[in-house]
Amino acid sequence: MSDVALLDLARAAGVVDEWVDVEGHHRRVGIDSLRHILEALGFLNATPSDLAESLHRLSQEAERLPRLITLRVDTRLALPAKFVQVDEVAELVDETGGVQSLRFVNRRERAFGPIMDRSGYYRLRLASGEVTVAVAPPCAVTLADRAAGRPMWGVAAQIYSLHRPGDGGVGDATAVRQLAESAAQHGADAVALSPVHSLFSADPARYGPYSPSSRLFLNPLFGDPVDLFGAERVARFLSPTTSDTQAASLVDWSQVAGAKLALLRSLFEDFRDRDLAADTSLARDFTAFVQNGGASLREHALFEALHAHWQTRSSGAWSEWPEGWRHPFDREVVAFAEKEAETIRFHQFLQWLAARSFSVTQEAARAAGMRIGLIADLAIGMDRNGSHAWARQDDILLGLTVGAPPDAFNPRGQDWGLAGFSPQALRANGFEPFLATLRACLRYSGGVRIDHVMGLLRLWLVPQGAMPSEGAYLSYPFEDLLRLVALESHRHGAVVIGEDLGTVPQGFRARMRRAGIAGMDVLWFQRSRSGFRSPQSWRPDAVAMTTTHDLPTAAGWWSGADIAVRRDLGLAADDEEARREVDRGRLWQSFARAGVAGRTPPPPGDTAPAVDAALAFVARSPSPLMIAPLEDLLGLADQPNLPGTIDEHPNWRRRLNLPAATLFESPDVRRRIDLIAAGRR
Repeated sequence: MSDVALLDLARAAGVVDEWVDVEGHHRRVGIDSLRHILEALGFLNATPSDLAESLHRLSQEAERLPRLITLRVDTRLALPAKFVQVDEVAELVDETGGVQSLRFVNRRERAFGPIMDRSGYYRLRLASGEVTVAVAPPCAVTLADRAAGRPMWGVAAQIYSLHRPGDGGVGDATAVRQLAESAAQHGADAVALSPVHSLFSADPARYGPYSPSSRLFLNPLFGDPVDLFGAERVARFLSPTTSDTQAASLVDWSQVAGAKLALLRSLFEDFRDRDLAADTSLARDFTAFVQNGGASLREHALFEALHAHWQTRSSGAWSEWPEGWRHPFDREVVAFAEKEAETIRFHQFLQWLAARSFSVTQEAARAAGMRIGLIADLAIGMDRNGSHAWARQDDILLGLTVGAPPDAFNPRGQDWGLAGFSPQALRANGFEPFLATLRACLRYSGGVRIDHVMGLLRLWLVPQGAMPSEGAYLSYPFEDLLRLVALESHRHGAVVIGEDLGTVPQGFRARMRRAGIAGMDVLWFQRSRSGFRSPQSWRPDAVAMTTTHDLPTAAGWWSGADIAVRRDLGLAADDEEARREVDRGRLWQSFARAGVAGRTPPPPGDTAPAVDAALAFVARSPSPLMIAPLEDLLGLADQPNLPGTIDEHPNWRRRLNLPAATLFESPDVRRRIDLIAAGRR
């Protein structure tokens, strides 16, 4: 069988058979890897007839009328001529229901309609079918739009790390609100949050925020029932296990989840008996929320109930549940749903409560004077054993996991264990899975950070069970996704930030700039041949940051605490301490040249001057928005997450040592805020 035919199929399916590594070398994907990836995509390729059938399938898909097309505002509506009949009178329906009759002019293989001068979603009615037309603004709402000539700064917070009296041992929307209101009083315009995606209520040990069960719904542990029911009503159901445990330095996820879900169960039963029975205004709001959530909300709640059921019986992985339980419409599942209707309603109740909490929090942040408010974080994928993968299996590439190719830091590549969208499913479903996910992130925020934003163009996908180096890039409908991001950005009045760290394709950042999506400039990566680049040379269209949740804090980097931790775990290189000593000198020279520090650097053990200088240095970048992680404002040495570890390190568990409401009253924090404000001016 010819490898040429296999390569033809791979390219037709969007699988890229070669790639460029971080050193600029061209690498080819092995034939066996291509076979496994194509098979996981649903394209048989074992025999010549398999290849021919798979290529035929792809050609048939290209012959179908697309469900959705995108174009930029003030450009002409156009379709392949084969979808428009000669002299056909089509109808264009706008979002208000207004109908416009139109004719297309055929020019060779394209049919051209009117210039679309207003952004929005339209329905184009043709004899061959109906197409959604998404007309996008030239770019997303930009940071410069929000800054309006006055540079902004904000903070980055891990939600679980925040604490307040009575929080039960984990941060929540109310702690975020207290942080935002306090930060706004000191001039901040944004609070960038860790993901709020739904995890697994029945398995609180799976608390990694970037491995969600579903990105369409929220983590109910982050909701505060006081927002809906008031403190007095909630207090009646508090027990010693749900009282204030803020003194703990680490989140005990199992204890926290058990206690909080028990509290919320009691509140739900009280709500059912008092409000739903009497049809109160709260009950009507809940009913409307459930109706608006539709089938997606019901299926998520159903999965949560099923997951709890099977977690104690066999396996939490739905792919290992017995036949008859693996799809929402299986006979056993339908019977279970009827029997457990109250449990399903409880999980809908949890989503209602969390949604209302974050809605109140964003409103409070804007009311306090923030120009952006909350910035949500959109994870790159989801757990293949989660709610979305179970309920909407056709959306997902279940046989492939998202990762990264080999590079200098990870010579074997990376497998993040996440499932991503199928490009074919996106097109076939009118991009609804992507739009639903993006809208879920923007619903209660003033901006979104898209994790691994290069995934809009391509994802490195690894066949399940293979080595990460045996993966390949799969192409995505990049221009369509960019236009949808721009359209949704304007409809929600939200800025868009793309995490563009790591291996970035040539020309990608320029395309992001034109699309209005801000990149991320992080201090540790702003290197020149002789040291560190001056802040004035950083990008004017990227968020400026000292660090991220996956990288050393300023204090940790300066002291070398990050190296010590990784050395104890066998993850550090032999020469890291020596290289860090050289880098310390180079960084301090850059600080001194920028005028944010004196000429003599402090010793590694004296971190406060280095943290002050790092924040002041980054604040001087031309970026419209500088983000200061709370860990750096507090001068902490430990980073929230240490990549390459799971249980060996307390990832996603550390709590801050000051209450959210008063954190900005700390003398150290006040001093650093003043340095940031001066740099921003």
